Amino acid sequence: MFPQVLTLPVALCLGSVALLLVFERQGIKRAEWLLKPLAALACIWAGLASGALESDYGVWILVGLVLCMAGDVLLIPPGQGPAFLGGMLAFLLGHLAYAVGFWQWPLDAGRLLGAIVAMAIVAFVVLRWLWPYLDKAFRVAVVAYVVVISLMVCIAFAISEVNWLIPAGALAFAVSDLAVARNRFVAPGFGNRLWGLPLYFISQLMIAATVTVAH
Repeated sequence: MFPQVLTLPVALCLGSVALLLVFERQGIKRAEWLLKPLAALACIWAGLASGALESDYGVWILVGLVLCMAGDVLLIPPGQGPAFLGGMLAFLLGHLAYAVGFWQWPLDAGRLLGAIVAMAIVAFVVLRWLWPYLDKAFRVAVVAYVVVISLMVCIAFAISEVNWLIPAGALAFAVSDLAVARNRFVAPGFGNRLWGLPLYFISQLMIAATVTVAH
């Protein structure tokens, strides 16, 4: 899946995530302050190793990776306080950066329309699921977030004749956000992290790896 040049950053990222889950299972929460940023840094390393500074597309992906790392750090504290809202904003901007990056590629109008219809249905279902659990202060933020991530996924699937890692990475990122939403708003628990964290970081590595097709 990943080019050989990404062997070390991929190993660092996935190893950090595995250790993070082991420590979290044992109730050692402080390890997250080291291992989660380390995994995010490995994703940025993967983007740079793929040549992120050599194309406009790569720069936008790099901006997205940095913003997502900021979101990773801000989401470490538990609860739904200011740090969590800041993390949501950082990830929202990260999704926008990815969307702008994906927009650099030729888009197929038919695919875009189909993706918009499909994601509109998915967004409606997700919002209907979350709505009863959201405080009024979060409703606007969550709707905005869902709209932006849906837009990012739609653009990724509308790209014609390009590496399959772009739509796969975008979709994996969106699905991993369901684990975060469930953990923060619906039913907190280790199970959310067990599948959500690996899927999220794999999605970031996949998106970082797509930079190689832009130059």
